[in-house]
Amino acid sequence: MLQQRSSGILAHLSSLPGPYGIGDLDTACFFLDFLEQAGQSYWQFLPTGIGDEVFGNSPYMSLSAYAGSPLFISPDLLFEKGLLDRDDLVGKPYFSEYAVDYPHVTDFKNRLLARAFQKFASSRLSEEDFRQFCHDHVWLDDFALFMSLREKFGFKPWYEWPRPVARHEAKSLKPAVEELAERVRYHKFVQFIFFGQWRRMRQAAQQKGIRLIGDIPIYVGLDSADVWANQSCFDLDKTTLLPRHVAGVPPDYFSETGQRWGNPLYLWEVGAKPNKPLYEWWRQRFLHISRMVDVVRVDHFRGFASYWRIPAAEKTAVQGRWVKGPGHFFFEQVKDATGKVEIIAEDLGLITPDVEELRDTLGLPGMKILQFAFDSDQENNYLPHNFPTTNCVVYTGTHDNDTTIGWYFDRQVPQVSKDRARRYANCDGHMIHRDFIRMAFASVAALAIVPLQDVLGFGSDCRMNRPSTLAGNWAWRCASRFLSPEIIHYLRDEALFYGRQRSMLPRTGDK
Repeated sequence: MLQQRSSGILAHLSSLPGPYGIGDLDTACFFLDFLEQAGQSYWQFLPTGIGDEVFGNSPYMSLSAYAGSPLFISPDLLFEKGLLDRDDLVGKPYFSEYAVDYPHVTDFKNRLLARAFQKFASSRLSEEDFRQFCHDHVWLDDFALFMSLREKFGFKPWYEWPRPVARHEAKSLKPAVEELAERVRYHKFVQFIFFGQWRRMRQAAQQKGIRLIGDIPIYVGLDSADVWANQSCFDLDKTTLLPRHVAGVPPDYFSETGQRWGNPLYLWEVGAKPNKPLYEWWRQRFLHISRMVDVVRVDHFRGFASYWRIPAAEKTAVQGRWVKGPGHFFFEQVKDATGKVEIIAEDLGLITPDVEELRDTLGLPGMKILQFAFDSDQENNYLPHNFPTTNCVVYTGTHDNDTTIGWYFDRQVPQVSKDRARRYANCDGHMIHRDFIRMAFASVAALAIVPLQDVLGFGSDCRMNRPSTLAGNWAWRCASRFLSPEIIHYLRDEALFYGRQRSMLPRTGDK
């Protein structure tokens, strides 16, 4: 339960400034400096897993629920560790400050990591730490083998591999482990580096008093190490190995035909009894993220109460139906793991009394989105005067929304909604993004989170994601010059004025 008033910024690692085409775990430390100077207490980011080009590099459709993306590994920190030479970095290609070119960045980072692995193998630097890391991460063997087999089979999805391997049969996997030993070791090495750099970043956050908010998507991608290695946990056809039903949501604010995500659904019960391997998988998942962050946003929390089940043959989400989820029983089964991390329930969309009851009984804060507050009347639940409790998190918008400037100038947003927003904020709309930030900071919500794009007053061209689309998402980057002293002072003053600034030690030059 959230108690102390505070505020923070939503910005994915990929959006941070940096010289190598994408934010990384070194530039993340500079962003922590920015947050500290701006009087912020929280940094929220999106899932940090390995995106798939098939799904537009979406962080919500990762190849693993556990593994970290190699794209976030810092080349400069590899150089500091002696795993790269200066020449490896001097000839880097041109990268845009404003958008991530995923194929370009991926090729560059993979070449550097291959070079780093060669130096690691020849020098045996940190060999003992590497062995301990492999021992401590139980998911790593399946993940590294999965990635190696994907390469061997031309990056086809696992359900198109030779059938015994696709079924994850131990007898068939043993020869593959021996044949692909070097590639398996490489993928383990990449994760060893990622989590070593992550540990450094988190220690920096702790020293500065910045709390990290991570993100757990409730579902995982079909073509993932998780589904391949844990097929008994998912609703798959035993012959084709494809989902019988898939996840999504019914028609809503974002789409008239709903959203057909395509993720396989969980088998919460087998033979009318709880599916123990599935609950253990979830328990390990929460334990894993608790070692990475302080707070976790559970995406699509409502799926634990009831979820939208769509027949796999359907092209849209319209013909789905609601199915009861595991509810309280789930959280009882994994409470030793969830007790190690605070949870924010993403309770957006069509929320029914059973979802509210589950959230409130667990004492979890929900989410309030100001862009949704002006599309009806004075009874709208997202209006700050209707927040029923301080135990909630208020956002101007999320990664799925347009920026606030974009929302305000969008011709599809009814003029009456914009009129209501101006009246509510007592403003003329000239600085609507700051008016929304002021509303968020002034509200009773214990925590206010603002997307970095809204802090900077950017428009629709800087939007992070357009739900139900694949092209052009997840690419926005913030150039370093935008994180200016003026922005730092603005955020710090607002946090102080509205009682959201954390206790800070005086810095050199402060009066």
